[in-house]
Amino acid sequence: MPPLQGFSRNPFITRQDFKDACTALLKALKPYQSPGGARIKLPLATGTHFDDIAAQLEGFARPLWAIGALIHGGYAEEREISALVGPYVQGLANGTDPKHKEYWGPVVLRDQRMVEMEIISFALMVAPEVLFHQQTQEAQNNIRSWLQTINGKDFPTTNWLWFRVMTNLALVKVCGVSYDEVKNLMTEDLDLMEQFYLDEGWMADGIWNDDGRQADYYSGSFAIQFSQLLYINIASDIDPIRCERFRQCARAFATSFWGYFDSNGAAIPFGRSLTYRFAFAGFWSAIAFAEVDLPAPLNDWGVVKGLLLRHFRWWSDKNDMFNIDGTLTIGFVFPNMYMSEDYNSPQSPYWAMKSFVALGLPGTHPFWKCEEKALPMEDNTLAKVVRPTLHIVCNTGNHHFLLSAGQFCPWPLKATEAKYGKFAYSSHFGFSVPTGSSVIAQMAPDSTLSLTKDGGDAWRVPWKVQNPRFTTYSFQENNKVRMLDAPALVSLWKPWRDADIEVTTILIAPCHRWPNWHIRVHKVTGTYTSNLLAVEGGFAIQGRKAKAGEVLPSFAKEVDIFSSRDQQVVEGTLQNLKGALVCSNAGFSGIKILKILNNSAIKTQSVDVVGEILKPDANTNLIWQRTLIPTVKRSIMPTTGGEGQLFATGIFAMKRDATSPESCDRRNVKALWEDAPVITCGEVQRIYAS
Repeated sequence: MPPLQGFSRNPFITRQDFKDACTALLKALKPYQSPGGARIKLPLATGTHFDDIAAQLEGFARPLWAIGALIHGGYAEEREISALVGPYVQGLANGTDPKHKEYWGPVVLRDQRMVEMEIISFALMVAPEVLFHQQTQEAQNNIRSWLQTINGKDFPTTNWLWFRVMTNLALVKVCGVSYDEVKNLMTEDLDLMEQFYLDEGWMADGIWNDDGRQADYYSGSFAIQFSQLLYINIASDIDPIRCERFRQCARAFATSFWGYFDSNGAAIPFGRSLTYRFAFAGFWSAIAFAEVDLPAPLNDWGVVKGLLLRHFRWWSDKNDMFNIDGTLTIGFVFPNMYMSEDYNSPQSPYWAMKSFVALGLPGTHPFWKCEEKALPMEDNTLAKVVRPTLHIVCNTGNHHFLLSAGQFCPWPLKATEAKYGKFAYSSHFGFSVPTGSSVIAQMAPDSTLSLTKDGGDAWRVPWKVQNPRFTTYSFQENNKVRMLDAPALVSLWKPWRDADIEVTTILIAPCHRWPNWHIRVHKVTGTYTSNLLAVEGGFAIQGRKAKAGEVLPSFAKEVDIFSSRDQQVVEGTLQNLKGALVCSNAGFSGIKILKILNNSAIKTQSVDVVGEILKPDANTNLIWQRTLIPTVKRSIMPTTGGEGQLFATGIFAMKRDATSPESCDRRNVKALWEDAPVITCGEVQRIYAS
């Protein structure tokens, strides 16, 4: 798609750059504003589970994250901003007027209107003179009455409770409602949400238990932490004790959350609602807006500024996320309905405007005056355990990703196993979602283990895993020399309700001896009388040649794929009895069968083990349109009496980085690929027994 002037190729260095990107997105919406200003409907016909009036309200409300910030930050007097703001002032009056043809309608049971009320309330609180006090008395009464319809309704016990809290806060701060009238309602919601707290500043999106375990971007930038920061900014005078708790929570959360962002600004996509795109960075924008000082290594406004602006820089060359008219599409790097949610309307992606709230700070603020600082680097640390989320965040310099076990969504979300249940998620390679289930290729099984007990008619992948826990794996070389310890995650999975089969998986993070590898060890136990078929995938990777999109050449021997005298990166695929590897302009992604040394107590009876390159449907991956997945396919022999079958794989991955081309030299990659990690039975047995 053509670039969006003002956003695409924006250097994102100054406050003016940031504002230009924001206004470019807002201007693209202007042709689709309704005559009365209360609705925005993009020229797409996709639907949601809620009504289209609510979807058009989304279009009106979500830009208000930016409109409110622009007014609060002192831009309202500028002619350009005034022209953008005017329709929203008019639309707020018309949308809340029961007599107007653009009336949004009252809130009903678990209504999408509840979601958009928080955004409208934020804008009212940061820009009350423009959006409320300049309205007619009738309009003020209508706005107040419409917002009050949020009370007395059933709410899900999730981040949605913040929508009611912020709406009641706006009623008090702007609309003339007595605090005593809503204080108990607010306190009840706030107290309930504090039960979402996990540890280390992290909140779950709901009550964390065996019925659902989610701690994704809703726990931070998309909703909970973000709203807590707004509450700090607005409600400290009426709720100072809670606001101080929220400050401490944000400080603790920031110390691990920054690790989800790479040095180039990319965030690790994980979980649902990823069409919100640069809302990933909303937490950093809100930290600035709420003026919360952070602990080391984030105790410098330049570091926070860098986290925010680098993330926008990463998005600034992703032109395919736009429609031809400059509006955002449903998708991630490119339009993609496979990864969308049932609640994503064409207007939904503008939740991303959250990340512009830092425009509410004046240009004289230290956040805008300071010099951007680089991403903090922790000395000698390749992997960091984030206990509340059941994640290990890894950054080797050649690859930035996380290992995951234990989270799952409590309701039937589309592609839920892919969004929460994969073993690994990468800021460079992304992850894939299924297009169907009739064949394994439609499952797009990157970074997961797929099992079938009926020859391939039905496949199962990890979801709702049990007993997740952290441990440590101690690497040894040649079974003698002890190497560095690496963090690991252990979890148990039962693929079928009608079969006595369990899979216990150990995910082992990279160590300094093998920094470009992570390891998976699986133990299959139970009673089954016929072979199980297993397909295990590495990271999906761009699967076409860079020059003209040709098919990558295929090789069966390492000596052939790495034989060229040309020092440029090889393009091709390798598959043989040892594993599979894909080399493309995106980097290198491979999977290799690992031997378990000195194995005696647990059987490793697999037959017909082979590496294969899997070609999933186009557009299954969030970042790359045409991918290949290196896999290992194996048949697991029958077992009786509960004996375990054990097997291990090494996952090799390196991004192609223009800043360090020497790391991508074919001779270097060949040596790294051939030097696979060593797994010892004693360590594996110790972990399984603990």
